[in-house]
Amino acid sequence: MTGVLWAVLVVTVAVAAVVAMRTRRVLTTPAERAVHDTLHTASLAARPLRRGLDETSAREAAPHLRLLTGADSLAIVGPDGGLLAWNGPHETFADQVVAAAVRAIDGGRRVLVAHGDLARAPGNQEVRALVAQPLLLEDTGVVGVLGVVATRDPGPAMLGALTEVARYACSQIELAELDASRARLDRAELRALRAQISPHFIYNALGTIASFVRTDPDRARELVLEFADFTRYSFRSAAEYTVLADELRNVDRYLTLERARFGDNLEVRLQVAPEVLSVVLPFLALQPLVENAVRHGLSGKPDGGTVTIVAADAGPDCIISVEDDGVGMDPELLRSGELDAVVSGARQPRDGRRPSTSEAAHVGLANVDDRLRAAFGNDYGLVVETAPGAGTKVSMRVPKFRPGIRA
Repeated sequence: MTGVLWAVLVVTVAVAAVVAMRTRRVLTTPAERAVHDTLHTASLAARPLRRGLDETSAREAAPHLRLLTGADSLAIVGPDGGLLAWNGPHETFADQVVAAAVRAIDGGRRVLVAHGDLARAPGNQEVRALVAQPLLLEDTGVVGVLGVVATRDPGPAMLGALTEVARYACSQIELAELDASRARLDRAELRALRAQISPHFIYNALGTIASFVRTDPDRARELVLEFADFTRYSFRSAAEYTVLADELRNVDRYLTLERARFGDNLEVRLQVAPEVLSVVLPFLALQPLVENAVRHGLSGKPDGGTVTIVAADAGPDCIISVEDDGVGMDPELLRSGELDAVVSGARQPRDGRRPSTSEAAHVGLANVDDRLRAAFGNDYGLVVETAPGAGTKVSMRVPKFRPGIRA
């Protein structure tokens, strides 16, 4: 019995070993390892290039691009003909690589310097050719050049690999330019939002403060400090994102000034889950919602009304809403105007009151909607619920965490 068991054990181990060897062979063939290594190298080259092409990113990307091209040495030259990075031996050929790169920039096409055209020291016959491959973006032109040094005559395979690597590098640089363009657009939209909000509010706030100067100097002094803090925050030179807690503080300053103007006609209700106070959202994303609730929702009601601000925990997201019980408006005015496609539905009106014509020009809501979608995707724009006489509710959904976005 012992011999039989031993034989079975030997056979089982042998079968397991064969299966393991076959599995290992299937999962780690040379072709698969080569593909994996190439993809890994490409990802390493992409990271610095996604920041744009400069000396630092070129220096970080050069060794990985060199591996992808299979070149003996690789240079990256900027669009002005300046050498940004060199990786590998044969640096004595750097000036000739740069000269070839300048020709590639001027002509917008590959330049090949063959063996017979190279200037070399006596006895230095190892280098066979130089190739300058322009990095060409369709709408921008040449944004740089990949220069390679070859110790063998470059054939179709090597030139084809260089072309593909250059195309890949171009795609990453183009993504970097798109990111930079989006950031510039976001900053421009933020400046536009500040310009859009500030005139009427500053006028009203200063008028309110002036009305208290003689009747209640202490109150006027408090309002001046609130106004100073509000403007300091709203016009700060800072990142394009902030945390909900800071937005709420600034909203409180705004409402303090508005309550001084409206008196008992403006009531504010606040319901905020503590766990969402650190959620990151676009700078000045909440204040325009509150301003519209006061300016458009309640200013048309002789007896004022209530603004309710809610920030709720919704699993991976935070849902923020600003609601007023004011005059409301026709949803079609939003659909046909600046907030097209963000109106989710209409409430039933509580009475026959019609909104004033000025309510069609909701300040900054389209701006906030655009910035939310640019930051988090199309699932995170504003949702507006309104109807004549039924008030207005504007909601936004913000992820609690999004890689690359921080205050």
